[in-house]
Amino acid sequence: MRNQLSVISIAMVLTLGGCASSPETQSTRTRDTAIGAGIGASTGAIIGAIAGKGKGAAIGAAAGAGVGAIAGNVWSRRMEEQKREMEQATAGTGVEVVKTFDNRLKLDIPSDISFDTGRAEIKSNFRQILDSFATSLSNNPGTRVTIIGHTDSSGSDAVNNPLSLNRAASTRDYLVNQGVSSNRISVDGRGSREPIVANDTPANRAKNRRVEIFVAEPQAASQ
Repeated sequence: MRNQLSVISIAMVLTLGGCASSPETQSTRTRDTAIGAGIGASTGAIIGAIAGKGKGAAIGAAAGAGVGAIAGNVWSRRMEEQKREMEQATAGTGVEVVKTFDNRLKLDIPSDISFDTGRAEIKSNFRQILDSFATSLSNNPGTRVTIIGHTDSSGSDAVNNPLSLNRAASTRDYLVNQGVSSNRISVDGRGSREPIVANDTPANRAKNRRVEIFVAEPQAASQ
């Protein structure tokens, strides 16, 4: 137990040290890079220390720290530029473009411009947004994309779950047809399980019918 606590303490010190020493003038990353890497490393250390047994605790912690560091995301100048590009491309469309707490770029695509009710075919307004998005992805080949489809609570899970996945898959397929490698994209369908508002009015149900696109630049890819 003492060895585990020592390793965890060291990891936390390294986290704080990494945050404090991150240079503000670094050309390819922001301060968030060091923060994300430090958090990833310390989290990995904690996992490794808990997983390690007896004399192997320190080794387990070191391995866990390495995994945690690799898993961290970077908010680089490239990511900031991509955010600005997508904000300009989606201005006035209702698409929300934000930076998430874990250094990912998120595009929240409402249903009124993406898919008709009960359908998984991409609408024409959505194609224009995806064209700009594909261009930004081509300019940032080190990033990874996750596309998640959501529905409202109308209908059964037997309908909503495959529909949400099919919408995410349609979005992926369109990007692939625009030249984005399929190896960079993962998809998931959450059905009605993750509403952002209560499904109690038509307007709220429309908000819950959405596609979320996340872009991440892994820590390892930026080195």
